[in-house]
Amino acid sequence: MRTYITIALSALTLVGNAQKLKKADKPIFTNLQTHISFLASDELEGRRAGTEGEKKAQEYIVKQFEAIGLSPKGNDGFRQEFDINDGKQIGSATFLIINGNELKVNQDFYPLTFSANGSTEAAVSATLPEKGVPWFIDLKEYLEENKDNPHFDLSTELKNKAAKAAEKGATAFIVYNTGTIVDNLKFNPKDRPEMAPIPVLYITETGRKKVLSDPEATLDMKLKVAITDKIRKGANIVGYIDNGASSTVVIGAHFDHLGYGEDGNSMVRTGEKLIHNGADDNASGTAAMIELARYFKNKKETKQNYLFLAFSAEELGLNGSKYFADNPTIDLKSVNYMINMDMVGRLNDSTKVLTVGGFGTSPWWSQLFTKYSSDKKSYFTLKYDSSGTGPSDHTSFYRKDIPVLFFFTGLHSDYHRPSDDADKINYMGELQIVKFVSSIVDATPAYNRLVFTKTRETQTTTSARFSVSMGIMPDYTYAGTGVHVDGVTEGRPAQKAGIQKNDVILQLGDFPTNTVEAYMQALGKFKKGDKTTVKYKRGEAVASTEVQF
Repeated sequence: MRTYITIALSALTLVGNAQKLKKADKPIFTNLQTHISFLASDELEGRRAGTEGEKKAQEYIVKQFEAIGLSPKGNDGFRQEFDINDGKQIGSATFLIINGNELKVNQDFYPLTFSANGSTEAAVSATLPEKGVPWFIDLKEYLEENKDNPHFDLSTELKNKAAKAAEKGATAFIVYNTGTIVDNLKFNPKDRPEMAPIPVLYITETGRKKVLSDPEATLDMKLKVAITDKIRKGANIVGYIDNGASSTVVIGAHFDHLGYGEDGNSMVRTGEKLIHNGADDNASGTAAMIELARYFKNKKETKQNYLFLAFSAEELGLNGSKYFADNPTIDLKSVNYMINMDMVGRLNDSTKVLTVGGFGTSPWWSQLFTKYSSDKKSYFTLKYDSSGTGPSDHTSFYRKDIPVLFFFTGLHSDYHRPSDDADKINYMGELQIVKFVSSIVDATPAYNRLVFTKTRETQTTTSARFSVSMGIMPDYTYAGTGVHVDGVTEGRPAQKAGIQKNDVILQLGDFPTNTVEAYMQALGKFKKGDKTTVKYKRGEAVASTEVQF
């Protein structure tokens, strides 16, 4: 074993020491430039998942896989399509007609996000709540009474009032505000609250002036609420080299990016509509993955198979890789390990620091990299992170007990900004990374699956800031109300409180956790040592427990 490692790592050193572009390296270097220049061009409009620009990226990757000679391993040729839940939308069937006046959606009225779907028709007085008709509420006095209450949450209160109204026979709940205190109510498509039992509509000032000028008048009402899921389609691109072996190496990279920043993940907060080309994030990793596919296709061997995965919707919460891991097109038991490349295009020529994540997911990685790190002739300065999780797609495979490696050249001032362009890529540095990764694969045993070891878990991604942690891994693809627990870290607050995988966290203390972002915002309300109550759902049962941070 030691002899094998020494020989293999000597090869790695030779790879790294190539300062000038060798003849054999020129095609790889040129291909990297070609791939990144196209994927990061304005034509693709930032490759936001589910857009036409991202579909052009899909087509490009498919053509590259076909030209290399990979076999399709998706559900539809090379493609593995999946749904991306983009939140809620007000359906076209939604309407509100009062005394023959049809109000305009979003201008005169709109359903609140927690509104139930349904319809009703009645003659009603806004001041007289009766069974079998819609009820009305003016927020004026209610807002004035609670203006100094820091714990007052208007949406939660309205949802509770709507539920009580429904118990007393109300068929809908109509909200308006004649006061001067701004209520900040809106239809939030990204929210996933628990639903009210009846339709809940908000009439704006313009709508109120049209139909509610006389609160004592009898109103002939017809209404319907039809809130629907807003779905866009993502697609992983999956190519395979079948060498007839018993084990498979998975090599992946995500190819989506931010588009114009519509999903709120841009570092630019000016509101300008600017294309985020994502040359480093992650056209660079996609280009490296394509060239590794070419390398292993041209290499004649029968020791192992290779699966090449271009993931969609990573920027939305690892959607594509999680979908593949839950719906694999090969037997995951045959996977030896997974390599992920995300932002490998900005190697610093002075420091040559290359971060290797997943170092602790198998004892083999320590054997392999310890030898390399001690070699003074090594091209890279390696920085190790033992965790098998993080804000990229290897996390989805780690959660299936598969050893992983994650390659990353570091954050920079262009991260998630429109300035992440192809002319800033260090192509020579990325060439060396491609050769380095190929040599690591060549140096790793193929016949037996590597031993998997669990590591500490790190947070994936959020825009919220917080100083405490529950020790759970949220499922960012979950479309229901609450935070679906995808994993629980041993010895952390959630585990000590009895929270289990597949529980759904509904509330932290006084703060509803309808979404992952709301959960992170709630964490920001606590500090180390604080205790609070966690409301959660397990199966169909709702329970509470105490947690200490």
